[in-house]
Amino acid sequence: MNSDLPNEAGWYKQLERKALRLLLSDLLQPATRVELLRLMDEELFADDLHRVVYEEMREMGRVEARKLRELLPARITNRGFPDFDWNDFLGAKVATEKEIEELYASVLRMIEVRHRNDSEMGAN
Repeated sequence: MNSDLPNEAGWYKQLERKALRLLLSDLLQPATRVELLRLMDEELFADDLHRVVYEEMREMGRVEARKLRELLPARITNRGFPDFDWNDFLGAKVATEKEIEELYASVLRMIEVRHRNDSEMGAN
């Protein structure tokens, strides 16, 4: 993970969770979700559970959000996380306009970090 990120682990964990909540929401079409997942990277996820959720979504490809939310709990359990609370992870079923903006901003921030890292590596 990039050292330019804030040191507060809790802040970054929330950023990851918000990004995943958007990617699991009905706000995105499957093709858009796949493209956003492609623009991100598993190395961006400091939290093991979040990284596994990301990897499983990426592996599943173009699937409707409803189907993702149905299939992911079993897949995540099979990856070694039997005790997580899926409903708590997803948060409220209805998001306010401000929360939706925060969810989008989280995804964009993670994409920005990845591409900044890519360009810094290319400069070396």
